[in-house]
Amino acid sequence: MDSRSNDRRSFLKHTAAAGAGLIGGVALGAGMSGPAPVAAAQGSPEQRLRELGITLPSPQQPFATLVPAVRSGNMLYTSGHGAPRGSDVRSTGKLGADMTPEEGQAAARAVGLNVLATVRNELGSLDNVIRLVKTLGMVNSAPDFTGQSGVINGFSQLMIDVFGETAGKGARSAVGMASLPGGWAVEIEAIFEVREG
Repeated sequence: MDSRSNDRRSFLKHTAAAGAGLIGGVALGAGMSGPAPVAAAQGSPEQRLRELGITLPSPQQPFATLVPAVRSGNMLYTSGHGAPRGSDVRSTGKLGADMTPEEGQAAARAVGLNVLATVRNELGSLDNVIRLVKTLGMVNSAPDFTGQSGVINGFSQLMIDVFGETAGKGARSAVGMASLPGGWAVEIEAIFEVREG
C-alpha cells in the first residue's frame, strides 16, 4: 500500500473523530457539550420511556383558536409547544442575554416532553409513531446569540433516546427569534409519520 493510501486513511480517521462532536447531524455551538447520550435504545418508545424513568406531563388541551396537533393521513403535525407548566427547569428568558446555553438545552428537552405528551394523547401510544420527520426549533435570542442549533439539541437528543437513532432523527431547522409567546425561551413544532389507524 503506497504512502498516499496511508495518508488518506489517516485523514478519514481524523475526520470521523472530529465528526463525533455532532448530535443529530448538527454541530453543537461553541462551548456546548449537549446532553449525554443514553445507551443504545432497545424496545418500543413506551418501553424506553419507562427505562429512562420519564413521566410525561399532562397533554396540552385545545384553547381559543389553537389545537395542539392535527393528523392528516399518516402524518401528525404538532403546533408550537413551550415547556409544560410547572416544569422544574427554567422555561422563559432570552438566550445570550439572561439564559445560558445549558439552560436553553434543558428548556428544549422540557419542550420535547410536552410534544411527546401531545403525540401520545393524539395517537394513544408513542408506539404508533413510525419516525420523526421534521423539527422546527425557535429560540428566543439576543441579537448576537448564534447557538440556536446547540440549544435545540436538547430536544433532538430526547427524540433519539425515545425513538432510536434512526426513527428519532428527522430534518431540522433551528432559528433565532426576537421574542416568543409568554417569554418562552424555546418553542418547537414537529412533524411525525405515524401508523394508519
